[in-house]
Amino acid sequence: MNHDGKRDFIGYGSNIPNPRWPNGARVAVNFVVNYEEGGEHCILDGDEHSENYLTEVYGYEKKEGCRSLFVESQFEYGSRVGIWRLLRLFDEYAIKCTALMVGLAAKKNMPLVHAIYDAGHEIAGHGYRWKDICGISRNQQSTEIKQTVEILNSVVKEGISGWYNGSCNVDTRKILVENGITYDSDEYNDDLPYWKLVENKQHLIIPYAFDTNDAKYYLPAGWSTGKEFASYLIASFDALYREGKTRPKMMTVALHSRISGHPGRAEAIREFLEYLKRINNVWVCRRDEIARHWYKNFNATESL
Repeated sequence: MNHDGKRDFIGYGSNIPNPRWPNGARVAVNFVVNYEEGGEHCILDGDEHSENYLTEVYGYEKKEGCRSLFVESQFEYGSRVGIWRLLRLFDEYAIKCTALMVGLAAKKNMPLVHAIYDAGHEIAGHGYRWKDICGISRNQQSTEIKQTVEILNSVVKEGISGWYNGSCNVDTRKILVENGITYDSDEYNDDLPYWKLVENKQHLIIPYAFDTNDAKYYLPAGWSTGKEFASYLIASFDALYREGKTRPKMMTVALHSRISGHPGRAEAIREFLEYLKRINNVWVCRRDEIARHWYKNFNATESL
């Protein structure tokens, strides 16, 4: 994201660092679950229209001035059923994920926040509402980030360290640093973490991914079946693992409670996890573990 008015087309270039992942891992794999249910557009929360993005029916029109019970029910599936199916799956394979939680969604389902934290998963911020914040004022954005941090930190004793908005503006990253966030993922431009100067302080970027993302079930030319998604995840991993023999990389698998939490799509994640079980030298980790590793092993002069 072009947060500071400048764009970097060079990055690491040909000087790709060896991240020296623990135990000589060739790929660091992180599973992310976006928890947004209850933070989407809804007139019950003061919005002027219902939600119409990333629903089971592509192109479904938002309802101005009224509720869409159809869409609300889809989101409720994610919180009532989908998230629990994914958590059980991760528990079965002894996987710890990163849960990106929308502040208002978390506030409406605090027992879930406790369950995720108590199970050993990372909790990170995902904005106060699940909506585009590009045009909101700095004051409003600051208030919403603080609200989200307070809600999540009421459960996370050590305090959250990570954030992913999905939409930002030039103020977002500065406000995150002011609120003690030590890494964010609002970039899609690399296969490795890197440093960025924010308010005269080195801030860590752990890039996100939209290609290895179940959101494409809901978009044109995306995944039609779980088999397609699983096949793409395996192909992506294979390429990174091959490169990782000399230049280890990172892979993000991005999921949503109301999407991959459905039975047929959860099976795609199971297929990928079964595949990973057969591979050596893989570090399946939380995003904050990647952040701690980078802070410990790479100073800002070693990494862009």
